[in-house]
Amino acid sequence: MKLLVLGGTHHVGRAVVETALAAGDDVTTLNRGLSRPPEPGTRALIADRTDTRAVRTALGSEGWDAVIDTWAWAPRVVRDSAQLLADRVTHYGYVSSRGVHRWPWPPSADEQAPLVDGDPASDDSLDYAAAKRGGELAVIDAFAERALLARAGMILGPYEDVGRIPWWLRRLQKGGKVLAPGPTDTPLQYIDARDMAAWMLTAANRRIGGAFTVTGRPGAVTIGELLETILRVTGFDAELVWAPPELLLEEGLPLGMEFGIRFPHDPNPIGMNDADVTAAFEAGLTCRPLRDTISDTWAWLQAEGDPTPRPDAPSPDTWLDPAAEQRILARL
Repeated sequence: MKLLVLGGTHHVGRAVVETALAAGDDVTTLNRGLSRPPEPGTRALIADRTDTRAVRTALGSEGWDAVIDTWAWAPRVVRDSAQLLADRVTHYGYVSSRGVHRWPWPPSADEQAPLVDGDPASDDSLDYAAAKRGGELAVIDAFAERALLARAGMILGPYEDVGRIPWWLRRLQKGGKVLAPGPTDTPLQYIDARDMAAWMLTAANRRIGGAFTVTGRPGAVTIGELLETILRVTGFDAELVWAPPELLLEEGLPLGMEFGIRFPHDPNPIGMNDADVTAAFEAGLTCRPLRDTISDTWAWLQAEGDPTPRPDAPSPDTWLDPAAEQRILARL
């Protein structure tokens, strides 16, 4: 497949590039060329996505079998790229988010759950849900049934730049008693970036269009299993001390919010980790074992160091203030 990746240096985009190269695809990337050197084997086009003229110049008149777009900010940027490529690309895969669904999410929601409003011409990046929905509408306008909207759940694995698993790996590496957001049997729903990449590439090859919730099966993993797996994989000398969500709420501590298992003023939110993913799995989605995701993420951190967080990611000390952790551990 002749593939164009808009992005390709971070998180899902990097996973897409590596997966496509491993499959023997002819891969072109387009990005600013600032954060990382091009992946060996790719052809790198340089342009700032926000500059439509620069993107047009970089793309020239070439065509591709498929494009995968990882843009997460102003929808206008997606609109401009999609319009430029509409007549010379067969398939457009857009990395979207479950965030496009209107809050509160109903339990066991599928792709038909209510959506937020979005404007494909908007330059607003502050409202993440509206921006992603606007991006979806932009792709639909240009590609219609040739558009794939991959509405990701929580994305983990190597190259994660949000600060979930990397933060926990570094916290547990310090050892000692470590406060953890209970209860241990709270279910989590996530997707490894590489599994999402593989599925989107398969969908591109098969010309699958439409909207899909792309995340793991509900109930497959719990918060307890995730953190205990980190300890088993790494061998860190740390002891997990589980705090009930009500205590974390009382103390004003956001721990647990990084996994969507609690929110401010809502210690037990519904709808976050029980999405109906029947459609994506029927369309070929597969998920690797949790242990592989954890061990590969740790290997990546050891090899490359902590990633530069994306602009809208929380700061590294967001989830747990050390003084508050010691205070709560003493109470427990």
